[in-house]
Amino acid sequence: QVQLVESGGGSVQAGGSLRLSCVGSGYTYSGYSMGWFRQAPGKEREGVALIRSDGRTTYADSVKGRVTISKDNAKNTLYLQMNSLKSEDTAMYYCAADPRRWVALFSREFQYWGQGTQVTVSS
Repeated sequence: QVQLVESGGGSVQAGGSLRLSCVGSGYTYSGYSMGWFRQAPGKEREGVALIRSDGRTTYADSVKGRVTISKDNAKNTLYLQMNSLKSEDTAMYYCAADPRRWVALFSREFQYWGQGTQVTVSS
């Protein structure tokens, strides 16, 4: 059974940084594509960043230059380093996984999801 558990969310002032983590279990971690998504109240879930099994990354335009996605296969952990945070980054952040190598940064592409971790940025 695939399980994803996020952590690292919290409250931070604009301009600050946070690092989110997502620990996966129940599958061959290194072979999966992994992504971070977010959903603000009243808005649709949107893709933030994606890292494929070969290490290639994709970022949403809204976070390019401020966010870095990475993974540690030995620890089965996915990370999202977020810098220069803005109030519009406030959302619930979700980790997602899919066994396919070629996926796009859309929520419909991902099969497995974590429960989310809240990020609140105050201006």
